Amino acid sequence: MEPSHKDPETAAAAAAAAADPRGASSSSGVVVQVREKKGPLRAAIPYMPFPVAVICLFLNTFVPGLGTFVSAFTVLCGARTDLPDRHVCCVFWLNVAAALIQVLTAIVMVGWIMSIFWGMDMVILASYKEQGIPQQL
Repeated sequence: MEPSHKDPETAAAAAAAAADPRGASSSSGVVVQVREKKGPLRAAIPYMPFPVAVICLFLNTFVPGLGTFVSAFTVLCGARTDLPDRHVCCVFWLNVAAALIQVLTAIVMVGWIMSIFWGMDMVILASYKEQGIPQQL
């Protein structure tokens, strides 16, 4: 068998791959996917309509845990979460537990900060729902 002749572009790409210490060229087209691993409390945050999420953020900013408590009832009204295998009542109680943690730890500022971040997560998830972006990012 005689060796096949490579066109100049293929030869240049092979030379670049050989020169790269990682074993791949910068134009190799490798796709890396990163998935966030969520705990049960974080995964229980519901995908609410955007205006409701903004109201919950507002409530969480001024009364820690109140917006999280309100969001628990949206689960009973049919809002989806990242816990599809859990029963609706279980997800409801996880949200109530998160609200209780926020209220009890608000005295030392931890709950208040957690409450604000929780509200921001609600708004982010609501914007994903509004834009039609898949739930699992």
